[in-house]
Amino acid sequence: MRRIVLDTNCLLMCIFPNSPYHQIWTDFVEGRVAWCVSTEILSEYMEILEQKTNSWFAETIVNAIVNNETTVRVSPTFFFNLIQADPDDNKFVDCAVCSNAEYIVSNDAHFRVLKQIGWPKLSVITIDDYSTIR
Repeated sequence: MRRIVLDTNCLLMCIFPNSPYHQIWTDFVEGRVAWCVSTEILSEYMEILEQKTNSWFAETIVNAIVNNETTVRVSPTFFFNLIQADPDDNKFVDCAVCSNAEYIVSNDAHFRVLKQIGWPKLSVITIDDYSTIR
């Protein structure tokens, strides 16, 4: 099964049924793709979802992620600090490395620096690119 790490901006874009990106959420819920997460990522999901929606909705989404059998939980023990422009994004990089994720899905330009790094080799795709890898 394909493993991905989903940046928070893309989570917000895919969770609503009327979104053109809802297929990512559907693929996850139906077990066609595994999402890799760490405690730090789940905390950010909760924080941003609460800001953009409400506490009940945020808790519902995060619980759905935590309780899904295809969720891969990791606890990074090494921190690569590859993204200097926005160090907060490194939690997604560390999770991807530790979980052996195939892709980081993000529209954040800060992740582009990863294309220039030889090791660890990480592939970053945009949410628009996701449909081509399904």
